[in-house]
Amino acid sequence: MVQKYQSPVRVYKHPFELVMAAYERRFPTCHLIPMFVASDVVNEESSEDGSTHRVERRCALDVDAPRLLKRIAGVDYVYFIQKNTLNRKERTLHIESHNETFSNRVIIHETCCYSVHPENEDWTCFEQTASLDIKSFFGFESTVEKIAMKQYASSIKKGKEIIEYYLKELEEEGITHVSRWTPSTISLPSSRPTNSASQDVKLDNSLLQADNKLDADYIKRYLGDLTPLQESCLIRLRIWLQETHKGKIPKDEHILRFLRARDFNMDRAREILCQSLTWRKQHQVDYLLETWTSPQVLQDYYTGGWHHHDRDGRPLYILRLGQMDTKGLVRALGEESLLRHVLSINEEGLRRCEENTKVFGRPISCWTCLVDLEGLNMRHLWRPGVKALLRIIEVVEANYPETLGRLLILRAPRVFPVLWTLVSPFIDENTRKKFLIYAGNDYQGPGGLVDYIDKEIIPDFLAGECMCEVPEGGLVPKSMYRTPEELENEDVRLWTETIYQSASIFKGAPHELLIEIIDASSVITWDFDVCKGDIVFNIYHSKRAPQLPRKDPLGAHGITSPGGNNVQLIDKSWTLGQDYSMVESPLTCKEGESVQGSHITRWPGFYILQWRFHNMPACSATNLPRVDDVLATLQVSSHKCKVMYYTEVLGSEDFRLVTVGMGVREDSFNSAFSVQSAPVLSLTTPSSSSTSCSVFFP
Repeated sequence: MVQKYQSPVRVYKHPFELVMAAYERRFPTCHLIPMFVASDVVNEESSEDGSTHRVERRCALDVDAPRLLKRIAGVDYVYFIQKNTLNRKERTLHIESHNETFSNRVIIHETCCYSVHPENEDWTCFEQTASLDIKSFFGFESTVEKIAMKQYASSIKKGKEIIEYYLKELEEEGITHVSRWTPSTISLPSSRPTNSASQDVKLDNSLLQADNKLDADYIKRYLGDLTPLQESCLIRLRIWLQETHKGKIPKDEHILRFLRARDFNMDRAREILCQSLTWRKQHQVDYLLETWTSPQVLQDYYTGGWHHHDRDGRPLYILRLGQMDTKGLVRALGEESLLRHVLSINEEGLRRCEENTKVFGRPISCWTCLVDLEGLNMRHLWRPGVKALLRIIEVVEANYPETLGRLLILRAPRVFPVLWTLVSPFIDENTRKKFLIYAGNDYQGPGGLVDYIDKEIIPDFLAGECMCEVPEGGLVPKSMYRTPEELENEDVRLWTETIYQSASIFKGAPHELLIEIIDASSVITWDFDVCKGDIVFNIYHSKRAPQLPRKDPLGAHGITSPGGNNVQLIDKSWTLGQDYSMVESPLTCKEGESVQGSHITRWPGFYILQWRFHNMPACSATNLPRVDDVLATLQVSSHKCKVMYYTEVLGSEDFRLVTVGMGVREDSFNSAFSVQSAPVLSLTTPSSSSTSCSVFFP
């Protein structure tokens, strides 16, 4: 397997020419890098005007490997070829290096670039990429990989320090300026001070403008101290999302949480992150804080709320679970309302973490939760209530990993072990390690609450001096209870209020959606995401209505269709070109893509939108089009795809108003079958003119 590394952009607050003077001092050897034994120039050339200088070196490295491995390999040093191209005119240095030793067994390739900062011409940027591919190494492939990545990470960490060291050495020698290259002059060192300090540009922005790349100083300031390999995972996953997700890219803090949750295993983190992004879009979670209003019964009887912050600056949430009438809340609201409320708490927690990061000047990515269990008894173990709690835990664990920094459980009664036995299997192991449990009043002594929360903000109900606005709870009046039918209807309403619907596509069983058009020149618009697998999207027209699928255990063509998640309308007896016709060319869409488009209808009648399984060529199982696709290996063996979609029918005049309002030229007002990453034409709640089909895949 090929190991890859991508660095963030590291910034030297010194001009490019001065950094180059410091860089040259690394050769022929560098005492700051003990493993760098020697280097010899094997080729050197310059352009006629002196603007370009090329150097090829052969470098010897004393790799810190076990003596046994060196004896088996039969070498003491590992040799690399390094090719440097300095362009003084464009102010860039490109470096390419590869291993000469064991090149038939191990392939190491590295590229580096020094360039001028896009926002300040007196600063210099540095970035690098590398790849390691071990073909074979006497049966020690895994060991060699670990040694190589460890040494590489170590050298990366020292890289910036070394340049800074030589820059300081130059300054001590009185060299603080190197003239820029011009056709008639040669760059020379001088002691003239630079004015870069007066031209400092604030780098509080998360991204450099050049190529939208992360800056190392930004990572340290807003995300925390990461190892070089952790930085690489973050940057590579972010680049992958930009290239393939096509939708809204999550914040860097959000991506980092999923990486931490999977110990920076990119494939595993990418899988759960993509699933979570689909879930967020389907249920419009990004807009939850603006759209969700807690029912009055929650405001009165839900015994939780935000309360200052802990000693580490993390937002503090207090939950008086022992005082909460869980049965009453479930009977009065249902599971979905409780789930929405908990999700809004998590979204608010993310927002508060961002605010505290700015306030305290250091990365704060999670919060602390204090749970007071005084009053917990057997009534809290009411089975529907526990079921609702387990479902909430499952959703939160899947979509908000690494957001809980610490959980303080206070005044745990004797019944707590029973509750813990029920819920702990559903909690991630890494999350369980953050739990601190205190029985009785043990939290008041040394090693208790004051170690994590300032004494001044300990709530009054925990023998503190701070007034806490968390509701005291109490029993929910039975007059507020709703019947099972009412609760079921409310749950359905909350689940289906999203405008996006989902469907499964099986091999040999496409999913089809029927749209009846009365007025010609109407406009059918669509917006869909390919959640799993590759699909082909088609639009057909028929003058006669297709027969609706029968409501039996098997679909229209004998394909199992539980829950109606796969609808087929085109009958097998229909002939293309006679019974129905294709009105657009087929569109192949790959996993992870987001597609928006429209079609202006020419005739009244029945239009069928079809998503069908994309049959890959026989060779594709060993030659995938994108090796980094999420669940690519599963797609080869799976015969099911998933899509999430929304469609709407607009009158031609309404569509013209929408497109013109979005800045679309009127001369482009025609069929737009596929517009990837384009703005959604309409995201309003479906009206009587819109068409959607609710299907949930298993």
